[in-house]
Amino acid sequence: MAFFKKIFKKVTDDESDQDLDLFVKTPVKPPYYGTVTPEPHFSAIRDAAALQKAIKAKGVDEAAIIDLLVKRSNDQRQQIKAAYQLDTGKPLEGVLKSALKSDFENVVLSLLMSPAHHDAHELKEAMKGLGTKEHVLSEILISRSNRQINEIKKVFKEVYDEDLEEDIRNDTSGDFMTTLLALCKADRNEQHYIDDSLANKDAKALYAAGEKRKGTDIAVFIDIFTSRSGPQLCKVMKLYSQYSEEGLADAVMNELKGDTEDCFMALVKCAWNPATYFAEKLHLAMKGFGNDSDTITRIIVSRSEVDLKNILKEYKRLHQRTLQEDILAETKGDFEKILLALCGDN
Repeated sequence: MAFFKKIFKKVTDDESDQDLDLFVKTPVKPPYYGTVTPEPHFSAIRDAAALQKAIKAKGVDEAAIIDLLVKRSNDQRQQIKAAYQLDTGKPLEGVLKSALKSDFENVVLSLLMSPAHHDAHELKEAMKGLGTKEHVLSEILISRSNRQINEIKKVFKEVYDEDLEEDIRNDTSGDFMTTLLALCKADRNEQHYIDDSLANKDAKALYAAGEKRKGTDIAVFIDIFTSRSGPQLCKVMKLYSQYSEEGLADAVMNELKGDTEDCFMALVKCAWNPATYFAEKLHLAMKGFGNDSDTITRIIVSRSEVDLKNILKEYKRLHQRTLQEDILAETKGDFEKILLALCGDN
């Protein structure tokens, strides 16, 4: 909670729009901040044979599996899977699932999924059985682009023969469900420019829908928070202070509760700085007794070709320790080795 309020304070206290201008000036094709890069001398047939040899080795050659998969892009791994199937007549995932175990197995199988398939899998697992992992639903739907969400919905239907939205309706309820379904529409504004007039209008509307009235018009909050771009939402937070001494941070926490509040907190964190958002999630997954291996795996795998370099920098800035140091302290064995390999050389 303190971390959430600190982000709001950083946005609202800054007199200039310097940080917001960074969003406006973001190029159409931003720099690459992933830790995994394609193998320049790639051969799917050669790699499929190398994996077959590693799997058949006495005791399984886990080091060879790690070295190969981590040094290939996701697109290259899909080609390796196809080559392996063609050569052996068996699906690579099934063979590896039989040969490996525990958290290491989960990382390897995650790496072999396409990004959309991995996200669809994680969403399905979050709604499987008794109880729902609401934080996983929020994390994925908040941090993915419109194109990615549409791809996830397509894969979800193909793999599970179910609509993602229908599963969300069956496993969640109330304002939280409404917020997730709004995100599933995949119609968020993704333009980089900031509309000051709209931001002022939204700030005023949020004040009128929350603090100014008895009870909360949650529909207004959901509409604005799920349809505005990251920089636009940051501008709304800044302008909200013109209408309230309390500030939007306290307003959100006072007006929203439970999973809905957590979802809105994640929306704001990700709007301001996705790397900070994921760094904090990784830190929380490392804290306490044991670790949340599912969260650690999901974030490191899914961001390894997106912005894991930035997440590593933010982790160190926030906690004065590297993520690698905490991986060494909190994990072990091949699980530890593959996570460190995915984090790259830094």
